[in-house]
Order: sequence, then C-alpha cells, then structure tokens
Amino acid sequence: MFLFEPLSSHHIIAGVAVLAALIMLNEISRRNLWAGIACFIVLPLVLTFTVWQDTTSAEGSTVGTWFHWAKVYSCLAGCIGFMVLRYLKGAVNNKFMLFFPALILGVNIFEAVLRDFQVSSFGELSLHDGMMIQGGAWNIFNGIAGILNIVTICGWVGIFISKKKTKDMLWPDMLWFWIIAYDLWNFAYVYNCVPDHAFYAGAMLLLSCTIPAFFIQKGAWLQHRAHTLGFWMMFVMTFPSFVDTSSYAVKSSGSTDALWLVSILSFVANLAVFIYQVKRIRNRKLSPTRDELYTDLNAYHEVAALKEGYVAPKR
Repeated sequence: MFLFEPLSSHHIIAGVAVLAALIMLNEISRRNLWAGIACFIVLPLVLTFTVWQDTTSAEGSTVGTWFHWAKVYSCLAGCIGFMVLRYLKGAVNNKFMLFFPALILGVNIFEAVLRDFQVSSFGELSLHDGMMIQGGAWNIFNGIAGILNIVTICGWVGIFISKKKTKDMLWPDMLWFWIIAYDLWNFAYVYNCVPDHAFYAGAMLLLSCTIPAFFIQKGAWLQHRAHTLGFWMMFVMTFPSFVDTSSYAVKSSGSTDALWLVSILSFVANLAVFIYQVKRIRNRKLSPTRDELYTDLNAYHEVAALKEGYVAPKR
C-alpha cells in the first residue's frame, strides 16, 4: 500500500479485531456508571503502579515519551469528566461544566499540534523514540490544521444528556463535517509523528469512534472518542510490543509523498470547515462562544430530538 508496507491477511484480521474490540468496549463502558468507573478509574490506577513504569521505560519502547503519558491521562480525565456531566445531578446545567468537553478536546488536540511542530525539526529519516521518523514542512501544515480544528470547536452551550437509559453526553453542534476534518487531521498527526502506529492508532482507532457516531449513537462522538482512545492508550502502554515488534506490527512506508498527501488533505479539510463556519457566523450574526451555529440543519435536530422536552421546529 502507498501509506504502509504491504499488509498481509493477519494484519487485516488484527486491524478488524482491534476495531471490533474498541467498539465493544465503548458500548460496555457507556451503558453503566459502574462499568465506566471500573474502566476509567480503577483499571488505569492499577496499571499505573503495576505495569506502565516497566513497559514505558524498557529499552526501545515507543510509548515512553511525554506525549504518551500526557495523552493517556488527559483522555482519561475526559472520560471521568464526561461521567460527572452524565451522572451528577445538575452538572450539565452549569455553564462552566459545559465548557469542560470543549476544553479537554482542545487540550488533547493542542498536545498533538505541539508534537507535530516538534517533529518538523527532526529533518531526514532517523531514529526517534524507538521508531524511524522524518520531519518536514508537512508537519507544519498539519499543525496549522490542528489549530483550525480547535478554533472550529463550537456549540458546547447546547450539550445535554440523552433521555435514553444510556445517558449519553450529546453535542448537537458537533456535526459530520467537523468530525471528518478531525479524523483527517488526527490520522495525519499519527502518520507524521508515530508512523509505525498509524494503522492501528490512526485508522482503526478513528473508525472505532466515527462508526458509532454515525450509526450507533449520533451526537456522542466526543464521548465515543474519549472512551476508545482511553482503551487504546491503556492497551498500547501495557502491550507496546503489539505495535512495535510483534508479527501484527504494521510499518509505515516512509514515503514523503504519503506524508505530504495526508497533511495536505488534513489542512484543506480543516480550512474548508473554518471558512464555512466563519461565513455562517458573519451571515447569521452569531457568537461562536455563546451560540449554537447549526440549529437550522437537519443533522442538528436529529440529535436534539433526544433532549428532554424537545419540540421539533415547524418546517
């Protein structure tokens, strides 16, 4: 393949297995408070003090960087914060608590933006953090795309908790075009900065939250993303050899053409969303910090219909 070294049947089977496992674990953890506590509080506490100190410090480990430690705990903080919003009575009515999902999402994206800018200085293909990485101008383009992705986070004032038994945290203004732009940016980030993890931590991981957001529970993309990312980070920090040295590891092709392609696609998609959003704000005289921006779209109302007391607008 253009992006990766040739994939064998067992690579593809492993990819599908990872995808299915992440979707299944997300479904388990989102349906019950105690399951969420066990998955995102108890389990990482145990792993922190019994496993991760050894696996991340082992010679040649690719998960011992500041980024991996920051990522696992920041996404777990998101999972826990979202549980507070979902299960603590009245929390979702606090405007400061409503800003938390946007804040933790922005922080997670900004961590990756910083890493992209850092990797841009690496220059020619060389060994960094246990894998071969090549830095270049593509990192700058994707870093800018990540900043645009942060800037276009909007409508957190409309976050609510579903009236279904699952009590999902739903965000009607987070629509498909922003999600696709995020996916393209995040895949490019992983491909640029953690290239030998990109098949699993890029493609499969992103599909594991995007598929549920489109086909299982719309509006809950950020919740799906936090859960699946949390599970993946815990797995890869516990079993780093799976993506590093095992027979299931998938190596990047190392092609500069591929690096440019994914980064330019990311940049163009996020620039398009930014321009579209700016036009809506100007034409409709909206505030990106106080208003929801897409209340006139059918996709918005499909999610908003799950809010207690929702009344469908007249068409």
